[in-house]
Amino acid sequence: MIHAARRRWPSYNAIWRWHFYAGLFCVPFVLWLACTGSIYLFRPQIEALIDRPYAHLATIGPPATAAAQAAAAVRAVPGSVLHRYQLPDAADDAVQVVVGRTARETRVYVHPHSLAILKTVGEDDRLMRVVFRLHGQLLMGDPGSYVVELAASWAIVMILSGLFLWWPRNGGLGGVLYPRLRAGGRTFWRDLHGVTGFWVSFFALFLLLSGLPWSAGWGGYLKAARSLAAGPATPTDWSTGAADEGRRRAALDAGTRAMLDDHAEHGGMAMAHPSGPLAPLDRVVRTVRPLGLAGPVLVAPPTGPGQPWTAKSDAADRPLRTDLTLDAAGRLLTRKDFAQRRLIDRIVGYGVAAHEGQLFGWLNQLLGLLTAIGLVLLSVSSVVLWWRRRPADRLGAPPATARAPAAAGFVLLLAALGVLLPLLGLSMLAVLALERLALRRMPAARRWLGLRPPAARASAA
Repeated sequence: MIHAARRRWPSYNAIWRWHFYAGLFCVPFVLWLACTGSIYLFRPQIEALIDRPYAHLATIGPPATAAAQAAAAVRAVPGSVLHRYQLPDAADDAVQVVVGRTARETRVYVHPHSLAILKTVGEDDRLMRVVFRLHGQLLMGDPGSYVVELAASWAIVMILSGLFLWWPRNGGLGGVLYPRLRAGGRTFWRDLHGVTGFWVSFFALFLLLSGLPWSAGWGGYLKAARSLAAGPATPTDWSTGAADEGRRRAALDAGTRAMLDDHAEHGGMAMAHPSGPLAPLDRVVRTVRPLGLAGPVLVAPPTGPGQPWTAKSDAADRPLRTDLTLDAAGRLLTRKDFAQRRLIDRIVGYGVAAHEGQLFGWLNQLLGLLTAIGLVLLSVSSVVLWWRRRPADRLGAPPATARAPAAAGFVLLLAALGVLLPLLGLSMLAVLALERLALRRMPAARRWLGLRPPAARASAA
């Protein structure tokens, strides 16, 4: 009796159950994230292919001014104002201008010479923006972001528990570092699952952790911690969910309209002639272009009366980014390179760039693609293993065994995970309550799920 009551860490079988249930929930999301993430890895190449018809255009005579190009884009979308002017990569490329009306933005392709409108597309309707929202929000906005964050949190549990199960116990490298391909049957699938899981685990954990700053829940959690640690926070270089991005766009739109209204009240040209208040754009572009910032380079108008113009490198390789402020005369006021940002911003920047496959060129993309393929293989092999071993009348979870009270170290580990990953902690409590208060008391559900009956709790281990 004394021995049975001794506190200890979970047994192999208990960890296996955690791994099983985490995988049961996560596998559909892992497959989804791997597929959509693989597409998004090649965003620069795909967007260049989409924009190819608007590059190297036939031109005659001198180009129009940047202010005139921006004004043409504003006229093409009634009721809009300039949000961002993107410096073209070449003089004969179409100029891409992002205009907006409240939080709705439209990208307008303008011929640099004739000012003809070549194409208009909603920012959120662009192919890679759709893929981005499929990947991180399931096309459901912030609710989808919370679901993805919850799946990512449980995927971390799945990987960590899987590494515990993989840990060699009987010697030999077969089934540990390489699969025994000739073994056949269950051994082949078990080796394929375990070995693949080992080789992709580090990279998969990195992708899961580096993607969390974008999520609506954990991203807001990080922003709050960032603000507490470093005082009043400057705007972050990443958005946390659809609502946060919508607020940013709406604030930019309102500020720009206030600047234009102030210009009109002080004798400037009215909104019917937007090239008037946009005239400083020409001077700003002349200053920014020779600086050679990593593309794409975005120039934005002031966000209110008395505010400066801004220009920034929006490079996918985020450590190359630079932020500038300029006055209406085009004079450079401030410059902030990536190395001057807060430590937490630099860490997130490196993580996001690597997550998107843009930190070290095509090798980064290849590594991300191989990790995604490994995760697909891991998921498929897990389904095969489950399907082959499951009884016909039950879910097929590893059998529950008696367990001793949990060791203090294990409880602290769970508490730390719950604090670091709040959705994981809340879902753990919810699952525990559901199991203890309902599922164990329902004979059919208890048998199908492989749970212990309520009477077993007194001696449960």
